[in-house]
Amino acid sequence: MRRSVLPGFGLSLGFTLSYLSLLVLIPLAALFLHAAGLGVSGLIRELSQPRVVHALTLSFGGALAAAAINTVVGSLVAWTFVRYDFAGKRLLHALIDLPFALPTAVAGIALTALYSDQGWLGAPLAELGIKVAYTPLGIIVAMVFIGLPFVVRTLEPVLEDAEKQLEEVAATLGASRLQTVTRIILPTVLPALLTGGALAFARAVGEYGSVIFIAGNLQNVSEIAPLLIMIRLDEFNYAGATALAAAMLVISFAVLFAINLVQAWSRRHG
Repeated sequence: MRRSVLPGFGLSLGFTLSYLSLLVLIPLAALFLHAAGLGVSGLIRELSQPRVVHALTLSFGGALAAAAINTVVGSLVAWTFVRYDFAGKRLLHALIDLPFALPTAVAGIALTALYSDQGWLGAPLAELGIKVAYTPLGIIVAMVFIGLPFVVRTLEPVLEDAEKQLEEVAATLGASRLQTVTRIILPTVLPALLTGGALAFARAVGEYGSVIFIAGNLQNVSEIAPLLIMIRLDEFNYAGATALAAAMLVISFAVLFAINLVQAWSRRHG
């Protein structure tokens, strides 16, 4: 019998599978079993309601929009932190992690106060005809707030390890800044960029505390899917809550799986 190079592999694998089963696999299996009890017609009936369709569209559409914004803005922030030294850099670097430590309800209240019609930012925006609080735009703002650190912290180590000599060589060979970014820097950081975007999307799509306050929770206007699940539970409509939760899980997995496929493709062709 050939012995494993790594000692304790069997014990480690058993512990890992048991831990994942208790915390992830068994709860998810219970959710799908409960949803399967509704039958195909029951699931279609629950998920085809206009209120449910709007909530799912708002949650996933807002999460994708926030992830796209964070991917662009987070790249610029990470690049600035890695490549430049400036006054107040350590303070700004610490502030990036604030959404990790700040309770989500506190973040939601702060954003609502800031972007309401009487808020510091909401008042001048309202004069321009832009209403943020209690609208889908406010939901995207909250999702951007809680997702930005994922992109920045994922990109920073990759940018720090990137070979600056390649950029210098490209410059000496006559490459423009745009060519250096698109042909040297972007292929190097693309897998990490996709990972950060996927993490930001995953956090945003299931976000609850920081979104419900600024959303206003108006039916068919600014009602997100996690809130609708809570409403269904309060109404003792466990079938509706289970169907909606299962739909969110399947859609989230499909989006993340697609992002992982793109990430794997970028590694092979990078």
